[in-house]
Amino acid sequence: MDLKDLKKAWDQYSSKEKENELDEQTIRKMLQGRTKSLIEKIERNIRIGFGVIFLLILLFIVDDFIISPMIMAEVDQDINVPGWLVLLSAFSYIFIFATFIYFVIKYYNAKKECDITCNLPKTLKKIIHILNIYQRMFYFGLFVLVFSTSINFIAGLYTGVIFSAKENGIAINEIDTSDIIMTIILGLVVLLVLAGGLFLLFRWGFRRLYGNYLKKLKLTLKELNEID
Repeated sequence: MDLKDLKKAWDQYSSKEKENELDEQTIRKMLQGRTKSLIEKIERNIRIGFGVIFLLILLFIVDDFIISPMIMAEVDQDINVPGWLVLLSAFSYIFIFATFIYFVIKYYNAKKECDITCNLPKTLKKIIHILNIYQRMFYFGLFVLVFSTSINFIAGLYTGVIFSAKENGIAINEIDTSDIIMTIILGLVVLLVLAGGLFLLFRWGFRRLYGNYLKKLKLTLKELNEID
């Protein structure tokens, strides 16, 4: 190969290298733009999530500590909610709200730090890590909430049976077995619908607000790693 051919081959190689470099820069800019868009949507959904969680917990608190006691007091002065049930409900509400506040603080601290010192992959890893932690804490809190709701429902059903027997002037052991079985079956059906509906509603809300964007952030990080 003479000097002219060698120079031509080198020029072709250099040209391809520049094209590859430009392609990588274009892909990196595209991924950077996508990441910025996803982060903006997550931050918007943080504000929405705060409002939704606050309103739902407020409704639960009003129902548990104001409406239900008023109804029970009107029905029978002797009916009292056990203290441990009140504590269980309060713990579930506080835990869910506290996990959200924890997530918000950790998220904005990480974002603030990464705006100054992190590159794009490191920013993505930090945000993904925080979202993964929040996801686990959220589902644990949701389990506690569903468990608390289920225990409250069972306690309310039992109290209702006792009250009904008392109103009819009969002892609990005098209630017909078929009536007890029917009450248990109907109670279980209502409990499954209530607990299942509550779980599905909160899970849908989480996926809608954060879960879908978490998947997209992981995909973006994977694509970034492939071009590095």
